[in-house]
Amino acid sequence: MIAALLRRDLAQFFPFTGSGAALPVVFFVAVAMLFPFAVGPDANLMLKTGGGVVWIAALLAAILPLERLVARDIELGFFDQLKLRGLAEEAMMAVRLIAHWLSFGPPLLLATFPAAALLKIEGETLEILLLGLLAGTPGLAAIGLMIAALTASLRAGAALSGLLLIPLALPILIFGAGALARMDRISLGFVAAISLALVAIAPFAAGAAIRAAREN
Repeated sequence: MIAALLRRDLAQFFPFTGSGAALPVVFFVAVAMLFPFAVGPDANLMLKTGGGVVWIAALLAAILPLERLVARDIELGFFDQLKLRGLAEEAMMAVRLIAHWLSFGPPLLLATFPAAALLKIEGETLEILLLGLLAGTPGLAAIGLMIAALTASLRAGAALSGLLLIPLALPILIFGAGALARMDRISLGFVAAISLALVAIAPFAAGAAIRAAREN
């Protein structure tokens, strides 16, 4: 059942398959394309600021899929059917987290290469940027899942989700961008530690939110 659920979620969320699934990647690349026009052709300026722009673009792109993460399945009673079949909410949300990250993280990492070329990011800076995104995107996905589950039953849940994600994701952004500013790989360890903690918490927090939404 777990494998079938993962295949179903991937088919729903993966770019160019689900409705609007490609929007985060398109948004991410669009920001990288527009930034050079805003600051001009100064290669040194883009090299100093481009990494931070990529992190901000990744953070904002993470907001776009939140509305469709769990709200529609709650309305359709999909999670209720899985519960009747003996699957715990925590297991459902763990699978949903894996599917969400696979549909969001790796495509974003691939999109970083053309974005880095546009922003004149290369060499060790590009390596640290990619490692930081690899470590940080699971945490962004975990925060997104928890927020989506908590706000799914609210009338203004979509707007509230974006407002909640930005402050909660700030530690990842600070250490990720800080690693680029100082060329410091130690900061990447903090990014990975924060992400790991969030990934461990997310299925339980989101599962509890799903149960609360059912009871209400």
